[in-house]
Amino acid sequence: MAHGLPSTRPGRPASVHESLRDLLSAGGRSFSFEFFPPKDDAGEAALWTAVRRLERLRPTFVSVTYGAGGSTRDRTVRITQRIAAETTLTPVAHLTCVSASVADLRKVIGQYADAGVRNVLALRGDPSSGPDAQWSPHPDGLTHADELVGLLRSMGSFCVGVAAFPDKHPESPDLDHDAEVLVAKARAGAEFAVTQLFLDAAAYTALVSRVRARGCDLPIIPGIMPITSLAQLRRFAALSGVAVPQRIEQRLTALGDDPAAVRAEGLAIAIELCRELLDADAPGLHFYTLNRSTATLEIYEALGIDAAV
Repeated sequence: MAHGLPSTRPGRPASVHESLRDLLSAGGRSFSFEFFPPKDDAGEAALWTAVRRLERLRPTFVSVTYGAGGSTRDRTVRITQRIAAETTLTPVAHLTCVSASVADLRKVIGQYADAGVRNVLALRGDPSSGPDAQWSPHPDGLTHADELVGLLRSMGSFCVGVAAFPDKHPESPDLDHDAEVLVAKARAGAEFAVTQLFLDAAAYTALVSRVRARGCDLPIIPGIMPITSLAQLRRFAALSGVAVPQRIEQRLTALGDDPAAVRAEGLAIAIELCRELLDADAPGLHFYTLNRSTATLEIYEALGIDAAV
């Protein structure tokens, strides 16, 4: 069984400076949100609206990703610093190896540390030319996420999370290899993992079983995307290298060109997946919000997760 994460109800984490490693050992479950980096000031304003609406739910943590190929690194760092300074939320900083030398990485790590951010999600990242391109490291950079984990752990008292892949990583030969890579990250010092998008609870539980069979008790938090349109689902699934299950395609295509009906059915599918995962003792849920709060709030309500108002 995966280690539990604490629920933040009735009280939120004490401080942005607090490490998730302390929270991870407290039991309960984690509920957290991920935001995508805005491309412009208008997008950033929309993101902050979502942040403020979801803040009242007192999530265990929130995170902001990098854009494709690390393209929004500076904006992501700045937004993460602002979350730490101006909200009651605990941010988990993103950090990738893409297009970055070790000196670049050390600089970003220092910026996070100066802002009091002590929790970091360490990722190799997708190639700058897209997820289907061949990975090529920076000549003065790192090649694998476990190396980035080691760098972070060598630079201070950081709690480091990593990515996990319930469905096969596009570059992996098989699912067993994915499990071995995740275990290697844990041995390098990772203390929790968050999965990429997936759509079948059995894929998640099978990943957990493979990791436990290798003697690793790393907490693995499922990543969930609220489904609000079929086109959006197909696009994000393709970017993640995940096939949309036929049963989900059928449920959504049966509704034709009725956006409201598709959205309602998509949220029902997401809610069903969340319930299956919690019933399977998942240590919590991490929502890919797409910088919108309404769908996530609706899922919270349907699952009976208490909001602090």
